[in-house]
Amino acid sequence: MQYRKGAKLDSSQMGYGGGGAGGKIALGGGAGILVLILALVFGLDPSALLGAADQTQQSQQNQPTQTGNPWDACENAEDIETNRDCRFVAYTNSIQAFWATQLGDQYVMTTTTPFTGQTATACGTATSDVGPFYCPADKIVYLDTSFFDQMLTGQLGARGGDAAEAYVIAHEYGHHISNLIGTLGKAQAAGNQTGPNSPQVKLELQADCFAGVWLANATNDPASPIEAITQDDLNRAVDAAIAVGDDRIQQMSTGGISPESWTHGSSEQRKTWMARGYTTGDPNQCDTFAPGALTKA
Repeated sequence: MQYRKGAKLDSSQMGYGGGGAGGKIALGGGAGILVLILALVFGLDPSALLGAADQTQQSQQNQPTQTGNPWDACENAEDIETNRDCRFVAYTNSIQAFWATQLGDQYVMTTTTPFTGQTATACGTATSDVGPFYCPADKIVYLDTSFFDQMLTGQLGARGGDAAEAYVIAHEYGHHISNLIGTLGKAQAAGNQTGPNSPQVKLELQADCFAGVWLANATNDPASPIEAITQDDLNRAVDAAIAVGDDRIQQMSTGGISPESWTHGSSEQRKTWMARGYTTGDPNQCDTFAPGALTKA
């Protein structure tokens, strides 16, 4: 992924710390579903992860209050060369600029909030065990940056790279779009159903498709900090999508595949819907909830 020299970065779109504590992480927002996947990989009890709020709230309250925005040092795309963390600002700026043009006044600007260890959110207190997630209660994307090295490339064996990271964040912003247009709420209302044609899987595949749509349009804006996306970048993004397929993770963790328990979709489904978003560049092609959409894709 090549960054555009001279492009300005808007650090105000980056958060730090967390929001107020509430209940458990909302499953429909992607976090709880990811917990179930991480639980399969690490052999953890997902209910213990989701119920971590009571155990960690006290330590969260005892943390010192941070003043100033640590992202203010990220002023332009060249800063990524000396401060690699600034790439997260570039991803966020590009993703939000694109969706703001697509949704207009319907789009709600939000923040990407990196954290280490744990953070308080409006969906509850989250630890690094849940990885990147979107909280629909406060409309914020939370990002444990260690996920990319420890989980994506480490445990899951993806090739990684900037484009793979951008895909993951764009996927979480895909949940933000689903929230704004109402499909996330519909999936939540259907309950925690599982399976290859379940509302939960449709929600995740829609986020994959939205991520692909952004990738297709990321370089169109002359003010975008992202100047070029190569074929290798696309390959790495697809590789990341394949790496987090339910069937692949189940095969790695248990030696078998149980489609009835899928919550994110198979590797093939995730690859197909991200590719559909990228090849069409049209968010209107991402209606995974349309009758027969998953069988036609």
